[in-house]
Amino acid sequence: MKHTVLIFFLLALAQLLIAQPQIKFTATEYDYGSIKEDGGVAQTVFEFVNTGNQPLIINNVKATCGCTTPEWTRTPIVPNAKGTIKVGYNPQNRPGAFSKNVNVYTNTQPSVTILTIKGKVEPRQKTMEEIFPREMGPLRWKSNYLSLGTTFNQEKKEGTLDFINNTAAPVKAGVYRTPEHITVKFVPEVIDPGKEGKIMVTYDAAKKNAFGYVSDRVYLSLNDEKQNTYSIGVSVTIQEDFSKLTPDQLANAPVAVFSDKVFDFGTIKQGEKPVHQFKLTNNGKTDLIIRNVKASCGCTAVKHENVIKPGQTIDLTVEFNSRGKRSRQNKSVTVITNDPKNSTTVLRVMGTVEDVAAK
Repeated sequence: MKHTVLIFFLLALAQLLIAQPQIKFTATEYDYGSIKEDGGVAQTVFEFVNTGNQPLIINNVKATCGCTTPEWTRTPIVPNAKGTIKVGYNPQNRPGAFSKNVNVYTNTQPSVTILTIKGKVEPRQKTMEEIFPREMGPLRWKSNYLSLGTTFNQEKKEGTLDFINNTAAPVKAGVYRTPEHITVKFVPEVIDPGKEGKIMVTYDAAKKNAFGYVSDRVYLSLNDEKQNTYSIGVSVTIQEDFSKLTPDQLANAPVAVFSDKVFDFGTIKQGEKPVHQFKLTNNGKTDLIIRNVKASCGCTAVKHENVIKPGQTIDLTVEFNSRGKRSRQNKSVTVITNDPKNSTTVLRVMGTVEDVAAK
């Protein structure tokens, strides 16, 4: 009797395993080739057939990004019947090569089939306004801000900004106010209608005599008209050049060591001003000089001495003003010294400010 039951169970299980839907695609990958960015949604259709002996149900179709819009046969597909999955790719603002997957979830085993679409989007031709989005009087600029990156404190750094004259008359360009460490040249100085030009900026870090991130503004004259809105921002991060130090100078250099680098003031009420002393010790053999201390916001005040003798420890006092602040706060204080091995240290000030008025 037991053997009969077992045989019956195995036969039923085999019948269950055999009685299944099966999905078979004509192809699981489609290459669009080259499509245009402004050509609209590119469509393709994946065809499949139910090769099993039970109705096939597509439970869901999910794309790996919002740029694809799948549609599919939502009614059960009987054995030997066909179905389709339509996939669209929107190339707008997506120039370059792409490869995306579409996951098809069914009542088959395995339950997931992966379809792939790929291709290359040819970028559309941009308008003049898109290429030169910043309008400044008679000129349009690619940007009104020039970042020169990093330079040493005794070097000069150069950079350029591009512009175009989109008016019907020539434009005479010049500079009427600029810091003495920045020199500016227009090429050309007179820009014909519809023509492009560039402004060439030279930054003399030795004349600036500063360290860390610094920014300036250059004011322009366009057709002899001087306005504060005719200006560009220039920024640079200035580092001290230790590359010329001898082995003896490095061995006797100052060494900056902080006792801690994080001040967590916990939870305070709005308006309170927690204070913390970061301990800074000079473990080197010559004077440690603080070149610059800069807080990430005006709410953080820092007091300190500028010169630390060998073996000396000073307090770098940080005060956080919570007035007008609320919820979680995370501020930084960047300390730049003449330690050649560790010239920049970032200190953290953090905590939570309770909004008293909200209670």
